[in-house]
Amino acid sequence: MLKLKKKTLLIDQHDKNYLYGGKFGGNFIPETLKKPVEDLTILFEKLRHDKKFLQQRDYYFKHYVGAPTPFIPLHNLTKHLGGAQIWAKVVSEANGGAHKIYNATVHALICKRAGKKYIIGDTGAGYAGKMLSMAAKKFGLQCKIFMGAKDIKRQKPNCDAMRKNGAEIIPVYSGSQTLVDAVSECMRYWVSNCDTTHMCVGSTVGPNIFIKICAWSTAQISRELIVQMKQTFGNVPKKLKLINCVGGGSSAMGFWNEFMDYDKKQVEFIGVEAGGPTKSKLHAAPLTNGSKIGILHGAAQYVIQDKDGQIGETASISAGLDYPGISPLHCFLKDTKRARYTSATDEEALNAYKLVSKLEKLSPSLEPSHAFAEAIKLAPKLSKETIIVVNSCGDAKKDRDIIKKRLGYFK
Repeated sequence: MLKLKKKTLLIDQHDKNYLYGGKFGGNFIPETLKKPVEDLTILFEKLRHDKKFLQQRDYYFKHYVGAPTPFIPLHNLTKHLGGAQIWAKVVSEANGGAHKIYNATVHALICKRAGKKYIIGDTGAGYAGKMLSMAAKKFGLQCKIFMGAKDIKRQKPNCDAMRKNGAEIIPVYSGSQTLVDAVSECMRYWVSNCDTTHMCVGSTVGPNIFIKICAWSTAQISRELIVQMKQTFGNVPKKLKLINCVGGGSSAMGFWNEFMDYDKKQVEFIGVEAGGPTKSKLHAAPLTNGSKIGILHGAAQYVIQDKDGQIGETASISAGLDYPGISPLHCFLKDTKRARYTSATDEEALNAYKLVSKLEKLSPSLEPSHAFAEAIKLAPKLSKETIIVVNSCGDAKKDRDIIKKRLGYFK
């Protein structure tokens, strides 16, 4: 059985081939990508231990991102459901409305340190693209965002914001025209332009260095949360459940990072994948549905595949969760049994949004609405001594057209 190491960051628990547990992750990349990936790896390993760089990161997290984000009790939701106390870490209060700003800010700082003027990235829900365009504007970089044509249509508010920030959106018409294809096209472009251009991968996916940078950046969320919990409760609660939506997996990694060494009987991690439409066999939940290991975007992971081993079709109301793979870090957490994974359907996510936005001054996007769906199911079954914290990692403004169409209103 695979085991996690205590007192070692999860991102560093790989072997010499960059594999977690000997089978997840790695750098399965073409020869043309090996040199730029190696150069970026060397640079990041230097910067993450550089006192000046860390001070710079912390300065911008506080004065640009807006850290720390609020940690609030959801009294009305708790009273309505009964059982466990429900709280939210409102990461959507960060500059730009989502957790992706942490990763984008760090990548922009790395790009400046590398002496490059151009930065590129992928996006699905539009959050990663919006945040990267913001960071590029802040630090004087020229920015291109690769985005599936299908996602451009369903995420207009974030596309408008990207263009307003001066970014060029490159529509991707290949494949399913969603996030998986955007990542592929972004990597292809970087191969030909890596001398002048830095690439930001928007989640904890891809070759190992991008997984590391993203997880290292979003870890700010749990660094804040553990301090806020000690201030609120005196210590980390004895019965704590941390619930997070999971697509690529970046917000969950950030939410769980500082709690990794706690016993799972005290601090349970629950990841909620996209179960897709109720009346369809399609979904975006490789961990919940027993998908096999495959290679996607340069890394070994559980991947939704067809009978011939090709990348399978996915479906989700949430563009940010509509991805056929999953971070190798989450695969590792699943197989070590440190985290538990489940899924919520489109309809369950919409109902969760409806209930939370009605009872609380909170408007979670469709991504964290999947996590709220699980919290709503779970809370009535638990004692009032149990604390559930949901990472409300995105604001619903980007989903207003979808929500209006499905529910007839947007709050």
